[in-house]
Amino acid sequence: MKKIFSIVLLALFIVACSSSDDSPAPGGGNGTTFDRAAMLENIADNIVIPSYQNLNTDLGALVTAKDNFNTTPNQANLDALRTAWLTAYKAWQHVESFNIGLAEQTLYYFQMNTYPVNTTDVENNVASGSYDLGHPNNNDAVGFPALDYMLYGLAGTDAEIVNKYTTATDAAKYKTYLSDLVDQMQMLTQSVLNDWTSSYRDTFVASTSNTATSAANKFVNDFIFYYEKGLRANKIGIPAGNFSSTSLPDRVEGFYNEEASKELALEALTAVQNIFNGTQFGGSATGESFKTYLTSLERTELATLINNQFNTARGKIQALNSNFITQINTDNTKMTEAYDALQAAVVLLKVDMLQAFNISVDYVDADGD
Repeated sequence: MKKIFSIVLLALFIVACSSSDDSPAPGGGNGTTFDRAAMLENIADNIVIPSYQNLNTDLGALVTAKDNFNTTPNQANLDALRTAWLTAYKAWQHVESFNIGLAEQTLYYFQMNTYPVNTTDVENNVASGSYDLGHPNNNDAVGFPALDYMLYGLAGTDAEIVNKYTTATDAAKYKTYLSDLVDQMQMLTQSVLNDWTSSYRDTFVASTSNTATSAANKFVNDFIFYYEKGLRANKIGIPAGNFSSTSLPDRVEGFYNEEASKELALEALTAVQNIFNGTQFGGSATGESFKTYLTSLERTELATLINNQFNTARGKIQALNSNFITQINTDNTKMTEAYDALQAAVVLLKVDMLQAFNISVDYVDADGD
């Protein structure tokens, strides 16, 4: 009887272990009763989907402004097109970290905001009139950075830029490429938004298990990756020269506009902090989030430290010139100070928060931090 009882106990133990491998882990394996599904629901319904809807609306306005300019290329319509570009670019900052679902599968991020733009590729595409904008080889010739060049970098003055679309030999080709760029951006965004609202939202909310492939764990990792690479490194560190022997002012976001880089960086930091705190897009109400997850784990002090460091970094960025190129060339120390302030939150997020959530890093970091 003892032998039979032992066998039954062993079988029950094996079944329990097997079933626990794939079952949801509401607390990430930390013993907390935190509802990870509620966190994902708040993120999906109040942050991700509204952010995509806002971007899609702004891209629709960009399409209209582009059409108006192509019909009547003049200074007034160029100004309106530039305004629509910046509005949409700021909206983009709120979705850039969502590299999950269809966005990940289609390399959406790379097709929308790979910079610096390769102007040679842009000009070759315009000249040939034959191109596949969705091909990876064109990632650095499309999206917001390509529009930055098309609207600000084609010539030295606004009058000369307008001439590129009116009297220049290839004026019709420039119009076509401009139109194709904007239409491609909205098409890609509409596809990602439709995927979220039609099916992926439910898949995302249900994927709460503490596994490397679950939506919960991937979203947390994507958030930290974006903060570390997309915001800290790409927008500040690389142009400031933190990863090279000299500064690289030509790597700033919005290089040809020359006045948007600070505005875009601040918008990105706001987006990051709103995700962390579970703040609904376009509002002030909050729901379950990384912050409340930490609180449930009795790590309120860590959540406070992270928010405080975000605020410190914001202050450092606000102290910068609106033109990062000017800032780098005149007083790069302030740029590196902004980088250091952003960097201080990386350890809090990537080590302390992930350890609290019992989530492993799912990407390779090779920049020495």
